[in-house]
Amino acid sequence: MSKKNIKLGILIQGPGGHMNSWKSEDVPVDGSINFNHYVSITKKAEEAGFGFVFIADGLHINEKSIPHFLNRFEPLTLLSGLAAVTEKIGLVGTVSTTYSEPFNIARQFASLDKISGGRAGWNVVTSPLEGSASNFNKGNHPEHSLRYKMADEYLEVAKGLWDSWEDDAFVRNRETGEFFRQDKMHRLNHKGEFFTAQGPLNIDRSAQGQPVVFQAGASKTGRAFAAKHGEAIFTHSTTLEAGQEYYRDVKAQVVQNGRKAEEVLILPALSPIVGATEEEALQKYNEIKNLLRIEEALNYLGRYFDHFDFSAYSLDAPFPEIGDVGKNSFQSTTDEIKRMAKKENLTLREVALRVATPKGDFFGTYEQVATKMIEWVENHAADGFVLSMPVIGKQYDDFIGNVIPILENKGYYNRNYESDTLRGNLGLPIPENRYVKQSIKN
Repeated sequence: MSKKNIKLGILIQGPGGHMNSWKSEDVPVDGSINFNHYVSITKKAEEAGFGFVFIADGLHINEKSIPHFLNRFEPLTLLSGLAAVTEKIGLVGTVSTTYSEPFNIARQFASLDKISGGRAGWNVVTSPLEGSASNFNKGNHPEHSLRYKMADEYLEVAKGLWDSWEDDAFVRNRETGEFFRQDKMHRLNHKGEFFTAQGPLNIDRSAQGQPVVFQAGASKTGRAFAAKHGEAIFTHSTTLEAGQEYYRDVKAQVVQNGRKAEEVLILPALSPIVGATEEEALQKYNEIKNLLRIEEALNYLGRYFDHFDFSAYSLDAPFPEIGDVGKNSFQSTTDEIKRMAKKENLTLREVALRVATPKGDFFGTYEQVATKMIEWVENHAADGFVLSMPVIGKQYDDFIGNVIPILENKGYYNRNYESDTLRGNLGLPIPENRYVKQSIKN
């Protein structure tokens, strides 16, 4: 039986995923707005054969937000800059369907896709934070299921706009003066419940047809949405068993949607803490944990509950009963936090520190972490991983320099790019233009 080739991406959140990563001497103190820092991370990932870099985003901040979220780049602007200094690696950015319009975003991602030669990906989010509504003229923050209903129509519109032009539409014949073939141009003429878009989009398809759709559905509604639209699905499964359950469920729903299971990638977050020995890995974990004060951990925890203030509760009493707080925010995450606290009888202090500085399943020696990655892939919990380093500094270099070679030697990783496009390197098919399909049927 052939071995599976593990797909890897790197999530770049400025200095790192830990809320106080900016305090580490390993990274620039202004890492979230330091373009050279992003270039360095991305070029290292490209040299190591990573499939893509992934830029997360949010639309609401306050005084208790993660510090480096207070001052960070807008994803598409940043990725356009990275496109100019890279050749093969994919470029994935987060944009909300709740607080934007399909025509503009379809055009922006299509432009990034053309600029990069077919390397763009869109991480579709519905914006969990209720405070986002205060920055847009769209009324109150829609409830969870409504946001996904809006997103479903939004994606259908964007995909339709991306098909505005058939691949041979622009003839650009200087002798005849014909620039394009009118029969190869198509208007979408969409008038739906939430969005209107006539089209056509004023840019044609790229070398990979359409940007790759990334999604991070975790709730029941989110999973259904991911199974319908997602091509690379980002998850936060923390154990092998949880990863297997998610993998089985979403892949089954993918098939129910008339798609092929192997044409959708499941990519759990991977936050490794590695060392030459377990003792060295523990030392590195403690260095990360020491970046944090309990007050900051409470703020971090509160963010998932739409910036709920936990400071009024006793730190060393059991995690408080707070009802439905968080239901319309990061719903699946808040449900899991409550379940974990109740199951393990954790105090508020223990929950806050664990959530803010997770040790995770991928802790240990280089060999142990590589073996664990292979175990997840071989046992149908993952097709690959999105690397989310607590601090993107020496630990990142350690992972690339020591874990990747082990995966290569075991035959589970290939750093040589097989294609110039993101789809090609992820093994995903090029979507057929719907209008070409219709003409073939006719």
